[in-house]
Amino acid sequence: MSELDLPPVAAPYLLPFHYGALHNIGVDFLVDPAPVRSVLAERHPDLSVAEFDGHACATLNYQLYFAQYPNGGGITQEIEYSVIAYPTASADRLARLSYDQFARGYDQTKLLGIARLHVLCDNPLAIAAGTALYGEPKYPGDFEVTLPSPNGPVADLWHIVCRQAAPSVAEEGSTGEPPALLSLWADLTGVPRTAVNNTPITGYGTDGAGRPLAGPMNVYQPYQYTSLTEADAERVRLTVLAPRSPVGTDIITLIGAAPARGVWTHQSPPVAAHNRPYYVPRSSTRRSV
Repeated sequence: MSELDLPPVAAPYLLPFHYGALHNIGVDFLVDPAPVRSVLAERHPDLSVAEFDGHACATLNYQLYFAQYPNGGGITQEIEYSVIAYPTASADRLARLSYDQFARGYDQTKLLGIARLHVLCDNPLAIAAGTALYGEPKYPGDFEVTLPSPNGPVADLWHIVCRQAAPSVAEEGSTGEPPALLSLWADLTGVPRTAVNNTPITGYGTDGAGRPLAGPMNVYQPYQYTSLTEADAERVRLTVLAPRSPVGTDIITLIGAAPARGVWTHQSPPVAAHNRPYYVPRSSTRRSV
């Protein structure tokens, strides 16, 4: 076996990149593998489609994360649209898994990873870093979200609307609200879930020279996995709002009307709380003004 060089770390970045907090939902769809093979051959020619009982797996995952830097902090939102794939040259190292086994983290090689097709992000710095370091097909997007929070209602409800990024004020004709591209809605209230050790999650990209890249991401707490039955299908809704957009076209081509098969979530726990105030007794010697 020939040795591989490590890709250079482009300046001014440092690796690994550390997350201060992460709120994340992923939704998986089992789909016809034939269209996925065609897309991979075009976008990531060194990868092959992972098949689970004759199905490919297309997945969307939304992330809201905080990162601390030497000069302050930053908040980023992004959504990745990907398919589960592996390096074709490593096919002989893979175990045969069902989707449910894969979702529960049974692939200890971590060769089964997300081959990114579209990554929409609201942070220009994260777009630049993801493109330069990991070969991500990353471009601007804006988000409107509802997600479970200790500072909100008890319901376990996620709703992510991704819009085309708002144009710069310097751009001519930049009036009106940018179009919405997709909506991902999931009501997981009361649904049984299982703690799973499914990380590191390997993310695949292809750099500007056409060379495949793999970047594992560790998450230091278990994900919560929900296996969806036919009776649960209405708990998750994926809606393409701009069918002629690049991401909309790919979602329609690969997923179409397929129901969600599994959902996995992670939310960083609170690290501090500012408590309810109480009245302080007034002094009996307090002077009136």
